[in-house]
Amino acid sequence: MRTVELLCSAELDATVRAAWQRLAETGLPSLARNIHPTNRPHLTLAAVDEFPPGAEERLTDLFDAALPVRARVDRVAVLDGSAPLVWLIRPTPELLALHGAVWDVLAAAPGPHPWHLPGRWVPHLSLALRFRDADRRRARAVIGGDRPIGELVAARSYDGATRTAGPLGAGR
Repeated sequence: MRTVELLCSAELDATVRAAWQRLAETGLPSLARNIHPTNRPHLTLAAVDEFPPGAEERLTDLFDAALPVRARVDRVAVLDGSAPLVWLIRPTPELLALHGAVWDVLAAAPGPHPWHLPGRWVPHLSLALRFRDADRRRARAVIGGDRPIGELVAARSYDGATRTAGPLGAGR
């Protein structure tokens, strides 16, 4: 599996990590407990089995031209599937256009993961995985009502086979 992810500005990254820490301190599931070196706040735009030829170069050019993009955090939610607890991101026209452009590059990629496809994608920053919906109210109280605004400033791709991540573009 290969992903296309946007990385947070230092300020937004710190805000998400602080929320992770508050969840962990209260005994709730939290990504603060994930010690893998690639674990960091990010917004996933796409996931496919593998990149088609030339995709990395095209994505690099795309991100060098399009980033940074503003991100406004919205409410806390529990998504379907593996039940992640997330901070939803309000989908701005710029973010939606970038998402669509990424999928234009990946149109020939085998194995697109359907929850990231245009029309189905829910932009978010993950706070915890395998979260019980019954704990959502408690999590909202712990995280608070903050609705931070920040930027998504760089892009990377995670490679599930090697469990490594590499940059896509220069970033800011």
